[in-house]
Amino acid sequence: MPLFGRDVEVKDLCAYLERPEERRGVLIVGGPGIGKSALVAEGVDAAGVAGLRVLRTAGIEAERDFSYAGLQRLLYPLRHAAETLPKHQFDALTTALGLADSADERSAYLVGLATLTLLSDAAAERPLLLVAEDVHWLDRASAEVLAFLARRIDTEPVVLIATIRDDANSPLRDAELAQLPLGPLPEDQAAALLDFVAPDLPATVRRRLLAEAQGNPLALVELPTTAADLDDSALTLPLPERLERAFVARTTTLPPATRCALLLAALDDTGSITEILSATSILQQSSADHEILTPATEATLIDLTPDMLTFRHPLMRSAIAASATPAQRRDAHLALAETLTDLPDRSLRHRAAAALGPDEQIATALEDFADRSPHREDAITALERAAALSGTPARRADRLLRAAETAVDVGRRPTAERLVTAARRLPLTSRQQAVANWLLSGFDDGVREDPSRIGELATLAASVAADGHVDAAMRILWGAAMRCFWSEPGPAARRTLLAVADELPVPDDDPRLIAVAAYVAPLERGGPVIAQLRTQAAVTGHDPEVDRFLGSASLQVGAFDLAARFSTTAADGLRATGALGALPRALTVQSWTLTRLGDLAAAAPAATEAAAFARETGQPFMHGLAVAVQAEIAALRGDYERSGTLVAEAERIGLASGARPVLATVQLTRGLIALGEGRFEDAYTDLLRIHDPGDPSHSPALRTYFLAELAEAAIRSGHTRDLRDLLDELEPVTHTTSSPALHIGLRYARAVLATDDAGDRFAAALAATPATWPAERGRLHLAYGEWLRRQRHVIESRTQLRAARDTFDALGFTSWSARARRELRSAGETSPNRTPDARESLTPHELSIAHLAATGLTNREIGQQLYLSHRTVSTHLHRIFPKLGITSRTELAHLFPPPST
Repeated sequence: MPLFGRDVEVKDLCAYLERPEERRGVLIVGGPGIGKSALVAEGVDAAGVAGLRVLRTAGIEAERDFSYAGLQRLLYPLRHAAETLPKHQFDALTTALGLADSADERSAYLVGLATLTLLSDAAAERPLLLVAEDVHWLDRASAEVLAFLARRIDTEPVVLIATIRDDANSPLRDAELAQLPLGPLPEDQAAALLDFVAPDLPATVRRRLLAEAQGNPLALVELPTTAADLDDSALTLPLPERLERAFVARTTTLPPATRCALLLAALDDTGSITEILSATSILQQSSADHEILTPATEATLIDLTPDMLTFRHPLMRSAIAASATPAQRRDAHLALAETLTDLPDRSLRHRAAAALGPDEQIATALEDFADRSPHREDAITALERAAALSGTPARRADRLLRAAETAVDVGRRPTAERLVTAARRLPLTSRQQAVANWLLSGFDDGVREDPSRIGELATLAASVAADGHVDAAMRILWGAAMRCFWSEPGPAARRTLLAVADELPVPDDDPRLIAVAAYVAPLERGGPVIAQLRTQAAVTGHDPEVDRFLGSASLQVGAFDLAARFSTTAADGLRATGALGALPRALTVQSWTLTRLGDLAAAAPAATEAAAFARETGQPFMHGLAVAVQAEIAALRGDYERSGTLVAEAERIGLASGARPVLATVQLTRGLIALGEGRFEDAYTDLLRIHDPGDPSHSPALRTYFLAELAEAAIRSGHTRDLRDLLDELEPVTHTTSSPALHIGLRYARAVLATDDAGDRFAAALAATPATWPAERGRLHLAYGEWLRRQRHVIESRTQLRAARDTFDALGFTSWSARARRELRSAGETSPNRTPDARESLTPHELSIAHLAATGLTNREIGQQLYLSHRTVSTHLHRIFPKLGITSRTELAHLFPPPST
């Protein structure tokens, strides 16, 4: 059949196939029957002409609860090539696709990386077209992998065409694909199509069908076959339901055995002809062979291959299932369950679907399946069905809340909210009610919640611990502690949390307990926490999640050197396991602390990666914090225009939720910009906001770590008395914490405030500041040199000012190195203009690749680190070498020596 009225759309679609390495792909959006599949067919034909290899999959409603079912269909032709994958990718992919047994769930992102590698290798031999139809019915895991691919194939000879209903959601909606909307056919084209499929219709019927079809191609093709059988009531139904009635009407003349087989096919989740015929034999109590399917084929309801049955349109499947009586559907499920006795998990699904009322035996079996399932999406479905079959309201509530907790773990907010709402309709115990309240607060670290809820979580943790569930209590306590980072609950709530933590039967060196103390009381408990952290640093690298906790704890207590070490190790481990949900958190801590230490070359790519992964994994507040770090880096490099743009973006995210660390970093950056531009009063005002308890940027811990900047602004704007008062207020804190950031900042502030003993204070401050904090040492050298010059010790000042200039040149602190040069000129010494480091010409993304390539990693190994294909890495390296003026990896290694050298 020719395609009517889609010339423009076909042209647009074919454009994506002409140069697949320059296009990601397209998402075709439209209602049921609007012609999405027909347009895809045109694209597939064009791909064949262009020499592309086509790999296809489609969402099937009956398979939505089977993780990676859609991906398995897509990759089936490449299954043997999987053996060439790196081992951890091979293990992830084969486990996900059910080709290997493993009790461990594999991250969708690690599966995505394995898929990307597999497809990239295949595309090197021949460009690929990936087709994914009806992605709104794809299982969630497969849809996430496709979205992961869509974001990363822009430099690959791979193009993706996907279709989705206009009223449906899918991860592919946010995957940076171009969208191609399909609307109704124009009137003349609709008439031409109707005349083509039904040229002999009476004029009155023709007008009626054109009016009722409303330009929908499927309606124009299907409704004429049953126009005489549809009564007037059918015309009041929505178009999809009219089409379903039309499909059902076409089955009424089929033999009973054929109708029975079609119902089984509609309820089966594989389309296996063997399974369908076997179940038909059970229902018909007589042997069923392929011949019973022939009438359905002749009626163009299904297509057959030697092994598989597929419906010509998804509406046919749903129409046939919906038209059966409940008894018929129950008998069909039981027949399928009996057929699948050798596949107990699938048999259980059908037995569960056939259950008419409470059935604790099946509910318990579903719960057991959820416990051992390697896919948590499958576990959610099993637990929800187990809840429906539970014998008592208490068990139903427990299973619903377990399902909701699993949904929280995998970031499924709508699912978790629906399950908790269902549980709340039941008579809940006080414990169940508390758990329900806690579960939904797990998203976004409770940023959007009233801080008063933190006290409720502390009470819940204590109650759970009293019942002997220490791990669960610790998890709740950690969630409450995280809220103390993003918001400010007040001293009383913090004391309550500490009291609960102190009573838990957990060793003092438990990393979770250390992290809780750091988040809840970073200054009051700073001393013992830092001591524990330094002990833990000797055994880092065994568990990336533990390292992430410890990195976050180190940031809270101002031990930035430890935070950078823990978070860098955590990031490496999280990459290896595909934990992209936790990776942005580790990367954000890494970039935040490296920036404060002055290592902008390492901080910039980490911040960029953190922002990208946070956005991809749906963590808006972590994304905001990473963007704020990017703004701070730009300010330190003297790029105030870019910094201001990033500040505005970060502030918008922070203000929307009151995320205090985001807003504190925003105010720090504003202060840095003002200092660099010589607007010292503005700088002081901006930085002082962080110390104001009534300001949304106030953060009790972070405010103590920006003292050098505040002291600089205060002295140059004439607020020395206010600065002294603030330092006196902070002095008692120094007795409870050994925070390096706090003590370094205080020593700097006391030195710049000093008069007679300023020289001694500067010398002592430099002696006490480790070499691993070069930015702070650079500030001290600069301030010391300025003081010496003012005291007319010009010769001595040059030594300090040269050290400051060289430090800031090396760190890339452009405005600070310019200031050191000005001071040196005033001291009678000229400096050569700073020659920008060639490395500064690289984007943060290119910096990441260059750093890794310099260590000797291959393109494939770099791709595994950064979740890119090796071909994309190669493309970036071809751009990097000319920017750096080099031609080999050996030269690259000289430009990016290891940190130890």
